[in-house]
Amino acid sequence: MSWLQEVFGVSKPVIGMVHLPALPGSPLYDAGRGMEGILERARQDLHALQTGGVDAVMFCNENDRPYALRADPATVAAMAAVVGRLRAEIRVPFGIDVLWDPIAALAVAHATGARFVREVFTGVYASDMGLWSPSAGEALRYRRAIGAEGVRVLFNINAEFAAPMGSRPLAEVARSVAFSSLPDGICVSGPMTSVPVRAEDLRAVKEAVGSLPVFINTGARHDNIADLLPHADGVIVGSSLKVDGITWNPVDPERVRSFMAIVRRLRGE
Repeated sequence: MSWLQEVFGVSKPVIGMVHLPALPGSPLYDAGRGMEGILERARQDLHALQTGGVDAVMFCNENDRPYALRADPATVAAMAAVVGRLRAEIRVPFGIDVLWDPIAALAVAHATGARFVREVFTGVYASDMGLWSPSAGEALRYRRAIGAEGVRVLFNINAEFAAPMGSRPLAEVARSVAFSSLPDGICVSGPMTSVPVRAEDLRAVKEAVGSLPVFINTGARHDNIADLLPHADGVIVGSSLKVDGITWNPVDPERVRSFMAIVRRLRGE
């Protein structure tokens, strides 16, 4: 059995994003609303996604702009607190994404019972955050050290808000990462949040990595999912499920329902 079937119970799962408002310590944090405001927004989006029929959700500190390459302890504590308080209300498998810190994501995932994380684990990039050089070796050794081997790791191999320092074709990078770095899945992105991935990139990466799951990571929409999903094993979707398709808005339950109706048709359900 594929681990996708084991974790999500379906082929080509849809993972809906719960984008947390800015957390304590970040410039956009709303001290007036505080942690209770963050919790209520996360609860609202979680329930909208679950009611709309997504197969899984992923919690992310999306509004902690400007982004950092190492998470502050306050970020880790706040994310764990929010997910922990919502744990009894989560009815689907869930994951964690701490921008842009694989160690922090694994720590929060292990503490909260998450089934997977998504991060940039490999490569060297010139990014909006400065020179970016994550270490899959360090991250996966940390996963082993804390006893979190059951947390699946999704590798974003073409980082958003960044350009790779090298010149290898994306499919070659994917093949190399699949061989050397022990990913459980590969995520293929557009250049930034909500910008669609190219179908030709998905196709090339999938051909390069064979049975390793490949996820659409950015820009999945109602009007392009039929073109993209045949080349992927799953999709992570956030902005297009929000009110007016804007990343920072609340999740729109009707957008979730209509997106899932299209996906179910594509999956032959």
